[in-house]
Amino acid sequence: MDPFKVEEFEHYAKLWIPLVEKFGGEHHGYFLPHEGASNIAVALFSFPSLAEYETYRTEAAKDPACQAAMKHYRDTKCYLSYERSFMKPVFG
Repeated sequence: MDPFKVEEFEHYAKLWIPLVEKFGGEHHGYFLPHEGASNIAVALFSFPSLAEYETYRTEAAKDPACQAAMKHYRDTKCYLSYERSFMKPVFG
């Protein structure tokens, strides 16, 4: 994230939390820098399967609310790069 655009990034994050849930995912939150590197934020969310995640990506691309969230990003450039990692969660 751009450390000079924390408010813009927080707004962007709050837009996406309900959108992930709208498409069947569970959002576990965004984690913004507190100590250490000031330009790394993490979003954690899960879907029941990789196939359902791919469906979310396809449907989100067509969704007006998702398009509005991406417009906010394009207007503010509140993050500098985007990386995805796929992990297997372990819940208690």
